[in-house]
Amino acid sequence: MSYELFAGLAMFSFVSSITPGPNNLMLMASGANFGLARSLPHMAGVALGFTAMIVLVGLGLLGLFDAYPVSYEILKVLSVVYLLYLAWKIATAGATPGASESGEKAGTPMTFIQAALFQWVNPKAWTMALTSLSVYAPSQDLTAVLLVAVVFGAINLPCISVWTLAGLQLQRLLTSRRRLLAFNLAMALLLVVSLYPVVL
Repeated sequence: MSYELFAGLAMFSFVSSITPGPNNLMLMASGANFGLARSLPHMAGVALGFTAMIVLVGLGLLGLFDAYPVSYEILKVLSVVYLLYLAWKIATAGATPGASESGEKAGTPMTFIQAALFQWVNPKAWTMALTSLSVYAPSQDLTAVLLVAVVFGAINLPCISVWTLAGLQLQRLLTSRRRLLAFNLAMALLLVVSLYPVVL
């Protein structure tokens, strides 16, 4: 891969990883609700799960969609349903029994396995994987696919960490149950809005 292509891949990785999407919105909500330490498995699941996804898609899983186009439609429906479920979970995180007036949060953050598996129903993750592989590893050569995966793996984790830390900083403002509920409702609404391109 030439220097120009590598620079383009790095820039695409950064822009697509740092911009809002289901992963980043959920990590921000996790940082605000559970703090950094409890959100680390979620972060690791996103970064490693997406890296593994790029490798598997690049090594031929994409052929499944070509052979069975209906499988892509099934995936799209599952993605929408699951993201709506997650939006509901986020919206109710600050209103569950056990959340105190002092801002103590009930519930549990997403686990490593859950976050890794979520990449397979995350519309933005699919867009990022398919675009990067078609542009920077069109021949599906193993070396090129691994390079795309490594670049994304190296850039994605710092980017998603920014969102988790932003949520952590918001904890200082979310000192009451009412504020926490309002924040979680806003995050849930943004997650639903992120489905707009998928539904269309």
